[in-house]
Amino acid sequence: MREARGTGAPATWYFPGVTTPKIASALPGAPDVPEDVARRLDEALSRKGPGYVPRTHHLEGGWPVYTNRLVLEGSPYLLQHAHNPVNWFPWGEEAFEEARRLERPVMISIGYSTCHWCHVMERESFEDVEIARFLNENYVCIKVDREERPDVDAIYMSAVQALTGSGGWPLNVFLTPDKAPFFGGTYFPPRDGARGMRKGFLTILAELLEVYTKDRERIDRAAADLTGIVRDLLSAQAAPADVDVPDAGPIASALRAYKRGFDSTHGGLARAPKFPSQLPPRLLLRVNRRANDAEALHMATLTLAKMAGGGMYDQVGGGFHRYSTDPEWLVPHFEKMLYDNALLAVAYAEAHQATGRADFARVTREVLDYVLREMTSPEGGFYSATDADSEGEEGLFFVWTPAELREALGADADRFMRYYGVTEAGNFEGRTILHASAPDEAEHAALASARETLYALRAKRIPPLRDDKVLTSWNGLMISGFAVAAQALGEPRYAEAGARAAAFLLERMREGDRLRRSFLDGKAQFNGYLDDYAFLIQGLLDLHEATFEARWLHEAIALAEVVEAHYADRSSGGWFMTSDDHEQLLAREKPGYDGAEPSGNSVHLLNVLRLGELTGEDRYREMGARALKAFAAQLTERPLALSDMLLALDFWTDTPREVVVVWPDGEAAPKALLDVLGRTFLPSRVITGGPESTLAALAKAAPIVEGKRTVDGKPTVYVCERGRCEAPTTDPGVLAAQLGQVKAY
Repeated sequence: MREARGTGAPATWYFPGVTTPKIASALPGAPDVPEDVARRLDEALSRKGPGYVPRTHHLEGGWPVYTNRLVLEGSPYLLQHAHNPVNWFPWGEEAFEEARRLERPVMISIGYSTCHWCHVMERESFEDVEIARFLNENYVCIKVDREERPDVDAIYMSAVQALTGSGGWPLNVFLTPDKAPFFGGTYFPPRDGARGMRKGFLTILAELLEVYTKDRERIDRAAADLTGIVRDLLSAQAAPADVDVPDAGPIASALRAYKRGFDSTHGGLARAPKFPSQLPPRLLLRVNRRANDAEALHMATLTLAKMAGGGMYDQVGGGFHRYSTDPEWLVPHFEKMLYDNALLAVAYAEAHQATGRADFARVTREVLDYVLREMTSPEGGFYSATDADSEGEEGLFFVWTPAELREALGADADRFMRYYGVTEAGNFEGRTILHASAPDEAEHAALASARETLYALRAKRIPPLRDDKVLTSWNGLMISGFAVAAQALGEPRYAEAGARAAAFLLERMREGDRLRRSFLDGKAQFNGYLDDYAFLIQGLLDLHEATFEARWLHEAIALAEVVEAHYADRSSGGWFMTSDDHEQLLAREKPGYDGAEPSGNSVHLLNVLRLGELTGEDRYREMGARALKAFAAQLTERPLALSDMLLALDFWTDTPREVVVVWPDGEAAPKALLDVLGRTFLPSRVITGGPESTLAALAKAAPIVEGKRTVDGKPTVYVCERGRCEAPTTDPGVLAAQLGQVKAY
């Protein structure tokens, strides 16, 4: 045995050629594992080389005392739990067969790698030997990464929400061996009295076990009732035969609700915590465009400005944290999620188009540059998230003291501290979360060098954990972020980044014509879900509009065909989360709620409407109409729950423009004309085109380019509606006037 030491890092140990005996068979109270599993665990441990730091406090000589089946998995979240003393299984039939063999209940614990309270419960309960022993002796325990298995998460989250009225992560649910839930909750403190709770996790485990063993009939009744509720909540409901496609009424209803709940001081809704998705600026910008509603515009711009000036925004490194714990956007939950930053990049880019404000353009650039710098894989895909915690403390990586700033910035420190609200007392556990209560673009620019100095200094700190898996759906959203920004800001480098990611997804995360969900360590796995297809199709359409490359349109159409073949609800309209050949679970969800991420139905509804305009095929419009009918009741009764679907409804109730740009062969794309397109906020439109000689081939996918030619050998733009075109123009000013026409609600 030899010691491997790194400068400033904890000592770790490498055992060359030695198999540690500390495998799953040594887990406290756990049954012996089968020989083949024991061998695979041995092999997995023997592959751990120098620098391996087990995530556990159960160590002997730097080596983990316990190892369970999760060491065989690829998910960063599951691997975080690989050295708990709990006898964890991954989701799969092996676990449920074990439960049936032993006649035990199942405990399923769902979370994700950057979940703060998941980490807390791991430290308090799953690393606790007494609790682990009780679990191992009486339950079969399963760990699930919600980001890899959103289908499993949706089912058991619905069960807990039905039981308790709320949900969240960690999600801990108790099942029969037939996967039927009978009890559940989120975070549980380890023991009675901890964190002010009367009952702790260990007591709850004992009480549930007693009921399970002594009154199984009661458990089965509860499981049957709860399973029925879950199926009713998630399964597709047939729309009445006579239902009409909604008009713009749901948009007006949502707007009234947003106005009633608006925080006129800080933006967003008047509540805490505050999530970026609670008040959708993209919808408000559309309302202002078509209804000339100045209040809607103010709500959108104030919210975006306050978020970007607050502590929820990383003032040094760019990018948004998960949400704000207070009404002022000041104190965030410090994890950073790729999907939040993707969605916000689009929102700020559109706000720049709608207003021309330089601060919105800057924030868009800073978000995307953060993603390129810190969240992009060597192959071009985008990583998933970074943790809130470092060195065992939430937010430590991001906060500052006056002493640190004075030492780093010297004479510039006082000016920097005034602008970013730094005080001796601090605003977060004695340190300061940087924020700009009175943002000023000139002052922000003047402090650029100071921010660069602090970024370099911060890079020497121990960073939060980064989840390096690449998720197809979140990458699709990020491709849209880069593509939309490339147009709005006139910066081709962003389109290039989006194209590189798209090529990676299509080449490495697709088998045959089917997408895979997750990619890590060179391996793509898990059947793709609706949002994987929907978000990537959206990204490819945005990329086609930003680059005019025909490949992206062809790929979007091909993926849309897969969605229709395997995910469509042919009886009622809309689309299921899982494919028709997916693992059978308690329910097949048809997503109808837009939360922190939009639902696959909301995004794909807009996809098919855009494809209808590009291809001229009525079947796409029919898909859109049927989906709108399927969700008509929800849109009418609960429009706030489908805020992203309202974007599709806005498109449907408008007369979308069909914009074709054509230029002479051998010339670059016409910058002056594209700049007009980029700075015009025109959400109800499709854009296509290319060099003149390429249009004949493109017309097979996009017939709207047929017959379009340059005028007098100059770059030319055609602006059309339902195939009826205005006079082609080569003049940027005329193009701006043509694009500026608005159809009111």
